[in-house]
Amino acid sequence: MILCPARLEPIFSPRPWGSLSLAPFFPEKSNLAEPLGEAWMTGSECRFANGPFRGKSLGDSWPGMPPEWTGTLVRGDERIPILVKFIFTEQKLSVQVHPDDEYATEHERAAGGRGKTEMWYVIRAQPDAEVMVGLRTSATKENFQRAIHDGTAEDWLERVPLRADEAMFVPAGTAHTIGAGLVLCEIQEHSDLTYRVYDYNRRDATGKSRELHVEKALDVIRFGEQTGGKITPARMDRGGRVETYFAACRYFASMKWEFSKPVAATTSHEHFDLLIFLDGRGCIRWGSERVDFAPMQVWMLPAALGAFELAPDSPTALLRTFVPGDLDEFARQLSDQGVPQAALRALVHP
Repeated sequence: MILCPARLEPIFSPRPWGSLSLAPFFPEKSNLAEPLGEAWMTGSECRFANGPFRGKSLGDSWPGMPPEWTGTLVRGDERIPILVKFIFTEQKLSVQVHPDDEYATEHERAAGGRGKTEMWYVIRAQPDAEVMVGLRTSATKENFQRAIHDGTAEDWLERVPLRADEAMFVPAGTAHTIGAGLVLCEIQEHSDLTYRVYDYNRRDATGKSRELHVEKALDVIRFGEQTGGKITPARMDRGGRVETYFAACRYFASMKWEFSKPVAATTSHEHFDLLIFLDGRGCIRWGSERVDFAPMQVWMLPAALGAFELAPDSPTALLRTFVPGDLDEFARQLSDQGVPQAALRALVHP
């Protein structure tokens, strides 16, 4: 089995709240006739640009991938467990919520039976950009349901201003919406289950409004204490590589690397890695081989790749994400690396 970093080609999704130009991030997607809202980077229809699966879709390739590629933690999964997207908003998204795994398994088997916990990293934000994440503590199922019918549902959500390089953690069951003027990287469970409760009476080109899912949403929304919100990251200088830890849960762990000189790293036999390049150009080296990276690319690193080096031609920033396995062990590893206990309590979500 050939082991090498493998780049995935994006799939772009139209959304009524999206943008008619994704430049400068995807300059080929400019002067569009229909707004695009999402670039799916690890969706089932995304195709490999190189490596042994070149030209094949991730969805077709994943079930046959050996553990040397997938790692030992996710053997048996029908599809790659982490979905990475870039999101471009010109208008607000709907007020919505995602179910957890238990609810999705019972009620949404036809849609994959998987819930959706996610995090957002802000790549770009206009000065007044904000999201609304989580309900006010005084919200109840009854008064929120009345607000949905009155068109005032967002009045019960907590408003959070956002700037570039900030991040949000949004566990399943958290009511939320994303405001206009943002470019986000979303890292999430591989699920597209969304229950809309309010969509600002928007209609598509044919005059049809999007479907709402109020009854299901009210079944899964978390009332009372909220567990999501803006992340307080932990930043560590590793001597040439600055690492910023954002969040770890059983579905994904995510961190940012920033560096201007070559950095060495090693994959784990337990999990594949996804490297999401945000800024900079350069190459990934392993053995005697290399491939070039550029911004807004996502590379899958096989679990058994072993030692590799990131050699930048310019200052580089990337997000690294993977399935962490045992969270207690992961937290111990971070503690051994110098991450303070107070930071770990905020970053690790059991």
